[in-house]
Amino acid sequence: MSESPRGPGAAPQTPDIPVEIVDNLGRGRYELWRVDSDGGRTFIGFVGYRLQETGVVELQHTVISERFSRQGFARLLVTNLLDRLRERGERIVPTCTYVQSYLERFPHYQDLVAEGE
Repeated sequence: MSESPRGPGAAPQTPDIPVEIVDNLGRGRYELWRVDSDGGRTFIGFVGYRLQETGVVELQHTVISERFSRQGFARLLVTNLLDRLRERGERIVPTCTYVQSYLERFPHYQDLVAEGE
């Protein structure tokens, strides 16, 4: 997989497979599932979160199943999650080290960081 160009506005490269992100409220995590051709789903990983206040989500940790590690799925999950949160007008508190490094590589998502963070 090639690296995306760095700089403002550069879109991160992600695996091109059908996926679904599910907000699992009961477990406090956004889950990434691969959608299989037979209609089934395969769990890939998740970003744990905690709602700090209305419109502010603390992203605590990113976990990808070993079977899918080092294939760009963490990036796929975080990219789609940040896009979804942006569409909803929400802000983030990035305590997850992966999300922190992602924001450094793709600064056009920095506007999502809640003030004071």
